[in-house]
Amino acid sequence: MAKAVKTNVLRSLDAAKIPYETRTYTVEDDNFDGKLVAQKVDLPADMIFKTLVLCGTQQPHLVCVIPVEQELDLKAVARATGNKSVTMLHQKDLLPLTGYPRGGCSPIGMKKAFPTYVDEACLQQERISVSAGVRGCQVILATEALLKITKAKTASLCR
Repeated sequence: MAKAVKTNVLRSLDAAKIPYETRTYTVEDDNFDGKLVAQKVDLPADMIFKTLVLCGTQQPHLVCVIPVEQELDLKAVARATGNKSVTMLHQKDLLPLTGYPRGGCSPIGMKKAFPTYVDEACLQQERISVSAGVRGCQVILATEALLKITKAKTASLCR
C-alpha cells in the first residue's frame, strides 16, 4: 500500500492532536462506489461515510456526512438543518468551494468551515472513516473526534 500524502485533512488532525489511521487504495476509473472503497481498504461498509455538500435556503452551504450505503433524504436534511429546502451543490463548484475534488471531499479541513451534520448512524460506530481529502485515501478516526473537529451535529439524514 502506498503511503498517504499529507492533505489538509491530515494536517488539520495533526494540528488538533487527534489520532488517526490512513488507508490508501488504487483508483482506477471514475467509479465512486463507496462499497468498492470499503472492500479496497478492508473495512466494513457501515464504517465508511461519504461527504456531501449542499445549498440551503437558510444556509448557503452545508455539509452532510452519511454512510456510503445510504441515500440522503433532502427533506430530512432540510428539517434537521432549519432550511425550507436543500439541494446538492453543483459538482463543478465542489473543488473551488471546498478545496476537495469529487470522490475526495472530506468534512475536515475544507477551505471554509461550513455547518456540518453527520447522520446519527455514526453513533453506532466507535470509529469511522471519511475521505482524507484525495481519491485513494481514507482516514479512520474516533467518531467523537470527527464530531468535535468539524463541530458537527448528528441528525437523521438518510432515507
